[in-house]
Amino acid sequence: MFVEIQQLISTITQILDEKKAEDIEVIDLRGKDYITDFVIIATALVGKHSFALLDTLKTTLKAQGVEFFGTEEESEDWIIADLGEVMIHIFTDSHRKKFNLEEFLSTLGKPQAQ
Repeated sequence: MFVEIQQLISTITQILDEKKAEDIEVIDLRGKDYITDFVIIATALVGKHSFALLDTLKTTLKAQGVEFFGTEEESEDWIIADLGEVMIHIFTDSHRKKFNLEEFLSTLGKPQAQ
């Protein structure tokens, strides 16, 4: 199963890279108290690019039998795709900086300061 997940992650990052997503980051959260094992974060060039990236991911991955459990696409500034063990976040640059998801995820499992 781990090999399959690694292949899925590789495919996702390759698609994002080929479609000009920027600053693609894979965060391994196995063993952490979070809803998924891996998070992939990428930056879209502009809002419409976010939707194009999601559309390409859906088209390519669904054809390979990957199930999308849900997507959040109300805002072009932050799109989320839930694939179960992998969650993809596509941000515009300003929203990625504003929400700084990487910093939040890096604190999981660490003791909170009193």
